[in-house]
Amino acid sequence: MALPMRVLVTGGSGLVGKAIEHVVQQEGGKLEGEEWIFLSSKQADLVDVEQTRAVFEKYRPTHVIHLAAKVGGLYLHMRENLQFLRDNIKINDNVLQTAHESGVTKVVSCLSSCIFPDKTTYPIDETMIHNGSPHDSNFGYSHAKRMIDVQNRAYFQQYGRCYTAVIPTNVFGPHDNFNIENGHVLSALINKTYKAKKEGTPVTVCGSGAPRRQFIYSLDLARLIIWALRRYEEVAPIILSVGEKDEISIKEAVDMIAKALDFKGEIHFDTTMSDGQMKKTASNGKLRRLLPDFSFTPLNEAIKMTCDWFENNYNIART
Repeated sequence: MALPMRVLVTGGSGLVGKAIEHVVQQEGGKLEGEEWIFLSSKQADLVDVEQTRAVFEKYRPTHVIHLAAKVGGLYLHMRENLQFLRDNIKINDNVLQTAHESGVTKVVSCLSSCIFPDKTTYPIDETMIHNGSPHDSNFGYSHAKRMIDVQNRAYFQQYGRCYTAVIPTNVFGPHDNFNIENGHVLSALINKTYKAKKEGTPVTVCGSGAPRRQFIYSLDLARLIIWALRRYEEVAPIILSVGEKDEISIKEAVDMIAKALDFKGEIHFDTTMSDGQMKKTASNGKLRRLLPDFSFTPLNEAIKMTCDWFENNYNIART
């Protein structure tokens, strides 16, 4: 009989960490006897190996969900590729190596769809991650994230460790970074639209609105990561995403946000700004084979719930 898990969640105060905490505490995601520790960057700087070791010694986890990363929006990545590369390589190596040295049974790390090759065929699946360079805009972050997959394979080859990774598509939800300059696209647009409504001004969207994305609600992702921790047995990564048919344009997303916030003003698209990748269509075929009955929250409902959370929690939201 295995002892109950003691799960350390790095990046526990971020978008996905908060969603996992909600599922664990409010939706019965925690099993009897289990301990879940949600670590924030205030408690430890995981770029520092000594602070990382101290955290593992303090909590002695049996399992780790590794979400911590230095992240930002498109334009911040474009300016600071080197910093994103170095910080994320250090964070990931510190967490994985300390987990190994501490005898952690399983690590589930969170990658990102930006790791996919820029020049590729679609839909992208898990076997195609390393088939070419990622998009130039955030190559530093992307290469650092790709290395988690390489490192996981090496820990398995050399030590038989079951350290794996999940690859979500574009995540959004409560507790996201809603900063207009460096937040992720959907959350930055929610804040922008909220401000425009308050001030009676138009919304200006960066780019043409044409790029297409698969958006996944943070609570859906949280439920899937907990499933992966308990049930997913492969070292090879798995894409966690809505289906290809659920991909929508930025323009369609803006329209959903405007409706959710009851914004009646004008919406302009600034085509002098970069669009980033036009699409990153990912296949969720592997997930569907393993978990055919999982139902995703409809996007318009998830956007409405996120907008409601943002309005109700504006004073504490990251803006």
